[in-house]
Amino acid sequence: MSDPRLTPANARVMADHLPDDSSGRARVRPEPMQITTPLVDLLRAPNGPRDRQLLLGDIVDVYETRADMAFVQARKDGYVGYVPAGSLGDVVAPTHAVVARATHIYPEANFKSAERACLSFGATLHVRAEVDGFADTPHGCVPSQHLRPVGNPLSDPVEVASLFLGTPYLWGGNSGLGIDCSGLVQAACLACGIPCAGDSDQQHHTLGQPLPAGTPFARGDLLFWKGHVAWVASPTTLLHANAHSMSTTYEDIATAIARIEAAGDGPVTAHKRVIPV
Repeated sequence: MSDPRLTPANARVMADHLPDDSSGRARVRPEPMQITTPLVDLLRAPNGPRDRQLLLGDIVDVYETRADMAFVQARKDGYVGYVPAGSLGDVVAPTHAVVARATHIYPEANFKSAERACLSFGATLHVRAEVDGFADTPHGCVPSQHLRPVGNPLSDPVEVASLFLGTPYLWGGNSGLGIDCSGLVQAACLACGIPCAGDSDQQHHTLGQPLPAGTPFARGDLLFWKGHVAWVASPTTLLHANAHSMSTTYEDIATAIARIEAAGDGPVTAHKRVIPV
């Protein structure tokens, strides 16, 4: 059975590339659009719970707009859901990505001017010019030192994940304002040019190579539990966004394994190697 999180179909429309069925739904060729607000929740239903979040510059395929909500599929990971139609605009090819945990958009190239908005790590922008240490974009000016050209990936996902230390835990969060375990893994992987799904169970099936029990832990490995995932930061230390501390923290691996099992969430289900040692 297809995963509804990755299937662009609702009660009224379905993607034109999906197999024919007898539902009577309209077959739709999507319109590409782009997130134009700093951060937006990707909802399971028009007034439903948050499944994930999308960042400024994320490109989505729009299959339906109804009652000011758009039914979309995110190109970065294939996740399907609803966002406010007002959060979308025409696609302007991103040239740079935010590589600081957070940065600000200013109305001019002056850090003393009143900021317009805060952007998270992973947001993308179209830079038109460099002006006095700032990148001029259609949204305003952003400090150049907080940006990196798109297509120039980082190399150490654990170092990327460490930027989020202290970030509050947020179920379905994908930003420096709040992030969950799979959001932390995805942010680090995408920044390093590694394709990555949105949820931990999807990541369990698609990321890295499984390792035999007893294999020593190495930096950049992933440990999976039912409903949780964590980076291995060192042979004895995890880095993960977790509801135990309600933040992104380091934790001793043996302590974490014992704590999670004692809490009723079971043993480690997989040890996977994402970056070859």
